[in-house]
Amino acid sequence: MLLQALVFLLDTFLGLFVAALLVRFYLQIARAPARNQISQFIAALTDWIVRPARRVIPGWAGLDLSTLVLAWLTQFLLLIITHILTSMAGLPIIALAVMAVIAVVRTSLYILMGALIVQAVLSWVGQHSPIAPVVNALTRPFLRPIQKRVPPVGNVDLSPLLLLVALQLVVQMLLPWFGGALLSLFGG
Repeated sequence: MLLQALVFLLDTFLGLFVAALLVRFYLQIARAPARNQISQFIAALTDWIVRPARRVIPGWAGLDLSTLVLAWLTQFLLLIITHILTSMAGLPIIALAVMAVIAVVRTSLYILMGALIVQAVLSWVGQHSPIAPVVNALTRPFLRPIQKRVPPVGNVDLSPLLLLVALQLVVQMLLPWFGGALLSLFGG
């Protein structure tokens, strides 16, 4: 019981830290405004590890790879610790490394889903909220291609709903399939 509580706490805190690192990475890619509460909170939460990592892990093509690598390393560390504590037998380290990649992709998709939901709520109640530009910057690249193909119905943009359904399918079908294929590959 104590072991389950420990695994839960590690999963919660390290999982939230992975999410914070990924949000930082995606805010930089989206060129989201840095002068807002979300960006400042994320920067304050992650600067202690991102700034030193930038000296070791250089950026590439305008991407802050140190933040992305740190997100993966944190997820990988979480999987290793969970593996040791729960004594999951027989998984090689390479399987855990690939499982960490799948977990980072899953967390990224959840971040996008969360941003879409926040954007939908803000469109109803607070279009001029200080976080609206941040959420718009995160979702715009994904919504624009759908909006070009699907016209509004009665002045209602259905693209966020369509994207949420597609993302949910990926999370519920494709990622478990990849995870299962990985485990069968390594005999798990």
